[in-house]
Amino acid sequence: MPADAAPLAAGRRHSVARRRDGTVLAVGGTAAGECRVGRWRGIVAVAAGNVHAARNTGRSHTVGLRADGTVRATGWNGDGQCEVSGWEGVTAVAAGWRRTLGLLADGRVLAAGRGAEGQCDV
Repeated sequence: MPADAAPLAAGRRHSVARRRDGTVLAVGGTAAGECRVGRWRGIVAVAAGNVHAARNTGRSHTVGLRADGTVRATGWNGDGQCEVSGWEGVTAVAAGWRRTLGLLADGRVLAAGRGAEGQCDV
């Protein structure tokens, strides 16, 4: 597992934890499916994103980095932030407001999701 792998993550309305056996536990709001991680295996790090802090939104997503460098994502995908199925060779993940980032071993960064303000111009 990478030294900086995140075993915990907190979103606006949900919390995520990577268990020692590589499975994931997600609790809290499930309005967008962000807690649908029951079948995830081989996870070494997790991240939790959200849409924004408004009371009326329940839109968020969860990201998991697998030991083989691939990435899983579930939850609200209105800006494409869960479109990570083709990512390979990822060593770290981050999730933010409507976006997901993946760090490659060579220092390059992958981005998916909202880029209207340039936040995916990596």
